[in-house]
Amino acid sequence: MQAHYQTFRDTLKHSKHTIVVCGAGLSAASGIPTFRGAGGLWRTFNAISLATPQAFDRDPSVVWQFYHYRREVALAASPNRAHNILASLSLSSSPFRGPGSSFKVITQNVDGLSINAALAVSNPTEALDAIIQMHGSILSTTCMDCDHEEENRSSPICEALGSQELSLESSLPLGNIPLVDLPHCTREGCNGLLRPAVVWFGEEPRRMNEINELVDNADLCIVVGTSSTVYPAAGFAFAVKENGGKVAIFNLERTPGDDEADWLFLGPCEDTLFTAVGL
Repeated sequence: MQAHYQTFRDTLKHSKHTIVVCGAGLSAASGIPTFRGAGGLWRTFNAISLATPQAFDRDPSVVWQFYHYRREVALAASPNRAHNILASLSLSSSPFRGPGSSFKVITQNVDGLSINAALAVSNPTEALDAIIQMHGSILSTTCMDCDHEEENRSSPICEALGSQELSLESSLPLGNIPLVDLPHCTREGCNGLLRPAVVWFGEEPRRMNEINELVDNADLCIVVGTSSTVYPAAGFAFAVKENGGKVAIFNLERTPGDDEADWLFLGPCEDTLFTAVGL
């Protein structure tokens, strides 16, 4: 096993272009719930069905209450050791990377914890530049009228949502919040309805041209905490492998993408990353 770790460390040290593909498992130790798989319920709703433009058009009150819950959880959470390790690795001064190499974190998570970890390292500007939030952020909003997007970490984001029960499985009925009381754009002359600045099912992930170029050039793909079932992210490791690169997978349990792995490290990623990198 020690030799397995050492070959990974050697490859990381000598790779010219490393990408990291992150999923919900990265934030599990921070207490961020995932709504994929068995259960998948928020209150009595199928959480996945709420993450669509159609659901927002049909009932923005319910969707905003779901995202208010998720925002409050994210705002109360802190980056775990895995987030911090990736932030440190993104710095060009990292002793675990070769000089002149690139390191990009492509995260499917919308909780903002990779950003928080980047802000805490010695060169936050460099660390932030290494992060691509391909599915957006629940801590930002987009105006449905003027398309203006901005970060918003207010708790609560509006008074009406602040009175709602936050429990994941509460039996209390949801409030029917009037449209006028939901978050609205504060830009002068607008006042359009805001939505969470996340990529919903059926929408195009962000910065895909940049991501595709990174995948094409990568000689090492590190997969952290993702089941490799949601495309296009699920295909990144396969593409790197097809191009002659190496793939390391860090997951709690086996997943369909394991066949692409040159290294498979099973267990909590905050532990396996720590050991594999050699910290």
